[in-house]
Amino acid sequence: MNTPNTLPRHVAVIMDGNGRWAQQRRRPRIIGHRAGARAVRNAIDYCMQQGVEVLTLYAFSSENWRRPEEEVSGLMRIFLNVLDTEVSELSRRGVRIRFIGDRAAFSESLRARMQDTESATADNTQLTLVIAASYGGHQDIAQAARVLAQQVADGQLRPEQVDAERMAQHVAMSDLQPVDLCIRTGGDLRISNFLLWQIAYSELWFTPVLWPDVDAKLLSEAFSDFARRQRRFGMTGEQIDDGAGAAFTP
Repeated sequence: MNTPNTLPRHVAVIMDGNGRWAQQRRRPRIIGHRAGARAVRNAIDYCMQQGVEVLTLYAFSSENWRRPEEEVSGLMRIFLNVLDTEVSELSRRGVRIRFIGDRAAFSESLRARMQDTESATADNTQLTLVIAASYGGHQDIAQAARVLAQQVADGQLRPEQVDAERMAQHVAMSDLQPVDLCIRTGGDLRISNFLLWQIAYSELWFTPVLWPDVDAKLLSEAFSDFARRQRRFGMTGEQIDDGAGAAFTP
């Protein structure tokens, strides 16, 4: 296990490559998504073994609704199946499950199951598993800006009081620790509208490995690389060595 000072407390993952994994095997893309669901278990197991506090997974972006209807429908079926079959075991292990994103885009039955899942696991403390579903970073920031704009319009705030600290209080996961490590699988070197506010000071780690092939060995490589990095948060390396960064919270 990594030592506490080198362990990412909050890990976020862009789970990319399910479709290509299936195509390489000449199988329908939905088969890759099912294999990707199994890789989620690997990630949860590893993070719990390492003592990670929060794991955020990019399950379905706001832009993914543009995909073929058959693939989207298949993804929704997998989503429902996971909620039906996995939640009890995750709850038994102490996992708290939360969802971020635009729930209005989902069916009423799926929204109800998401709410039930959050309620049933709310008191668990071993790991917080955040599922980003129908989520987009631009939309997240725009929603926070609307809240502040309404407060200004209502006279609760003056425009000059709107700053980064206040904005941070209204984006998704504002009550959780910032993302320390953001992993993207599948080989692409971009963020794809994921947690744009929350990963401002995150360490980024990219791998060509497709998501269904992710295992403990690969995650260990990411964590080991994170442990070797010096996080400076705008300061110099000398300041960090002297302990000046210990009290900094991005």
